[in-house]
Amino acid sequence: MHLSELVGLRPVPCAGLLLTLTRRCPLSCAHCSTSSTREGEEPGAARLRRFVGSFTAEDRPELVMLTGGEPLLLPELAAELAATARTVGTRSALLSGMFFARDGRIPDRIMRAITAVDHFSASLDVHHEREVPRAGVFRAMHRVLDAGIPVSFHLTGTGEDDPYLAGLTAEIRREFADRAPMLVNRVRPLGRAASWAAASAVVSAARPGAGPDPGRALPCAMAAWPVVAFDGTVLACCNQQAVDGRPVPEHLRLGHLAEDDWAAVRRRSLASPVLRMIRTVGPSHLYARYAAGGCADPGSAAPGSAAPGYCSGCRRLSDHPEVVAGATRDASGALGELLDQLSAARQTAAGPVELVRRHGGGRHAALVALSGPPPSPGSGSGP
Repeated sequence: MHLSELVGLRPVPCAGLLLTLTRRCPLSCAHCSTSSTREGEEPGAARLRRFVGSFTAEDRPELVMLTGGEPLLLPELAAELAATARTVGTRSALLSGMFFARDGRIPDRIMRAITAVDHFSASLDVHHEREVPRAGVFRAMHRVLDAGIPVSFHLTGTGEDDPYLAGLTAEIRREFADRAPMLVNRVRPLGRAASWAAASAVVSAARPGAGPDPGRALPCAMAAWPVVAFDGTVLACCNQQAVDGRPVPEHLRLGHLAEDDWAAVRRRSLASPVLRMIRTVGPSHLYARYAAGGCADPGSAAPGSAAPGYCSGCRRLSDHPEVVAGATRDASGALGELLDQLSAARQTAAGPVELVRRHGGGRHAALVALSGPPPSPGSGSGP
């Protein structure tokens, strides 16, 4: 599974599932959005097995993304979940911080988990490099490629003009001959980066004209895939503040692993008029359309912007009953279902590069679609 195919599914409601295996991570990266440490919550292996085991050939996500924390702290569980999903046609991907690759080697139990999935992604940035050397990550990724598993890199930096990102993306292209696409984003003021990354967010939000017309439709693809959080709660949003915040806003809560299976979660996501409208026009438009006086939520900003309004306004929708009532009135029934489907189809047709660009990828967005020549037998530089 190529990274562009994975990203291309992102706007499609319930085409994917973000599955958190653990909050734990042995690294202490300064920008970690989840503030992960060696200790932390886990949804529980039995609950995760039961939930993935509830997929059927007729009712399943196309993709399950195994994440954390560091999912490869539980390699046997990761491999088992990927194998279970595959029995009904669901593919899997895994994102790792590469804690095991300081010398470029991959322990056997971790390699078995990596080769059980359909796509493997490595996080790499200036903060990860303080924990795991770039050369070690490259060597390990060559070994994964040599095993026949498609790979990608998830990179973060300070913005489009970050010289570190310019150098790193160029080196990855040379090292892997464009066989390792990249998803590039910027560090957000979340988790351990909440204090030191906040200054740039304030500057960005204060720029004249930084925010779009609040009445413009700005669909949120990040509300398309259910997310299993560290405590087993299932949400309709992958924003870290929503994932960590309790109680979860009512319109974003889809269930809990202790009580619900995939069919129940999918049904709630697809049937919710509020979620349909968030996916179709975005929260800022809902405020402009339905809020008392027709005013948009203060500070509204585009998805991917450092300004807090777009996502924070979405989390506050439950505090505005007139907005919820308007969305419910206009997006209930067959019409709302059709609007949801048309919005997803339009975003899918625009392609993964455009989706990444719209959500903050900027000049690096095209790297998500890199596709070099197929590997020749015996190629690569594995150990």
